[in-house]
Amino acid sequence: MSAGLVLFILVAYFGLLILIGYFTTRKTDNETFFTANRTSPWYLVAFGMIGTSLSGVTFISIPGEVGSTSWTYLPLVVGNCIGYIVIAVVLLPLFYRLNLISIYSWLGTRFGEKARLTGSFFFIISQLIGASFRLFLVVGVLQLAFFNAAGVPFGVTVFITLALVWIYTYRGGIKTIVWTDTLQTVFMLTAVVLTVVAICRALQFDFRGMVTAIQDSPYSRIFDMDWRSSHNTVKQILSGIAITVAINGLDQNMMQKNLTCRTLKDCQVNMYSFSFLFFLTNLLFLAMGALLYIFATVKGIGLPVKTDDVFAFLSLNHFGIVTGLFFLLGITAAAYSSVDSSLTALTTSFSIDFLRIDPKDQNQKRRRILVHLTFSLLMGFIIILFREINSSSVVNGVLKAVGYTYGPLLGMFAFGLFTSWQVKEKYLPWICLLSPLLSYLIHCHSEAWLWGYRFGFEILLLNGLLCFLGLWGIRRKNS
Repeated sequence: MSAGLVLFILVAYFGLLILIGYFTTRKTDNETFFTANRTSPWYLVAFGMIGTSLSGVTFISIPGEVGSTSWTYLPLVVGNCIGYIVIAVVLLPLFYRLNLISIYSWLGTRFGEKARLTGSFFFIISQLIGASFRLFLVVGVLQLAFFNAAGVPFGVTVFITLALVWIYTYRGGIKTIVWTDTLQTVFMLTAVVLTVVAICRALQFDFRGMVTAIQDSPYSRIFDMDWRSSHNTVKQILSGIAITVAINGLDQNMMQKNLTCRTLKDCQVNMYSFSFLFFLTNLLFLAMGALLYIFATVKGIGLPVKTDDVFAFLSLNHFGIVTGLFFLLGITAAAYSSVDSSLTALTTSFSIDFLRIDPKDQNQKRRRILVHLTFSLLMGFIIILFREINSSSVVNGVLKAVGYTYGPLLGMFAFGLFTSWQVKEKYLPWICLLSPLLSYLIHCHSEAWLWGYRFGFEILLLNGLLCFLGLWGIRRKNS
């Protein structure tokens, strides 16, 4: 695949996103950036959220991980779907009733100003890490496909891609993202379907033959009942519930998009529909992952050592030019559908919670744009740093980081929702800082202290529990 063709496709793709940004920002004001004036159709939000929730991490890492962990990721997805139901039933009615823009404002109402700022701080750290990890994957693929041949350094590639995101999001914000995410989801799913079709044609599989080949392969194992394993099925389901409630329900990024729906009922229908589509999409990714390894085995193809490189290597070299081009579009769309909404959510959280910007005040627009630009630059520096230290599958890195940074959010919201106690507010930030540190210490020594038990993604549950117990320790009666 020539570098010139790759460049043409990427320029056309981003031109389309910028065009959507132009049409969605006509007759908009500062408030549109934060809430889309609460006019988003629920079905558009539900479909677009697939791209945001899956991101480049799922697009690249999940198919590659099948080679080492089979389908043991599927119970985590089941837990995710249960978590979405919890969000629809418990959290969405609360956030809609209070008409929130930043969901961490509820922590301020419940516990006080320090709680609101602490919640927003942990969200900002979580999003910077998570979004940077996701974009790191895409930049690596683009570097391999075009920018290396053009002699463009990795750091320059990073800031070019972030500049393009900034251009189409700085005005319309969440309103633009609802529409661009829909387009990006289409590209991502098209890339996966074309890859599956290309493999089936090469191996002469019909649908039944494909299913049989996956079932008979060593890559279709779902259940892991070893209680000490980090991929234990029960732990995966519980972790999936906790991760979804924390990453989606207690996350400004995902909730800001949901809260643009017209009514609570629309938002709940959106969440139920999305959870069903989310399960089917992950099933498709896992099936594709198994097929990638089956294809390589049958054709005698040597695969890269890093599992994150398997999908990219085969798509760009063995499935033809059309599939290769759609792979590039798919991975770019998968990452940008996550990164653009992350930047918007980061801008919203910092502007509302720390700067106390009034969305209806048009004079605050310049400050909001400056915050948006600052987070774009900060994310670029984090990606460059991550390239120097990354050595394992990015999906594991992202979810482990989430376990430590979202735990305090899970603990604070749980304590606020399920107890009627107040807390001694001056100690609350220290409890939220201490719980991840204790969780990390326990994780490092769990095999020695807990009879060989190894923590996986359920470290988030432990982290949230430690924060909950800490808040219980500093509780006081309601004033």
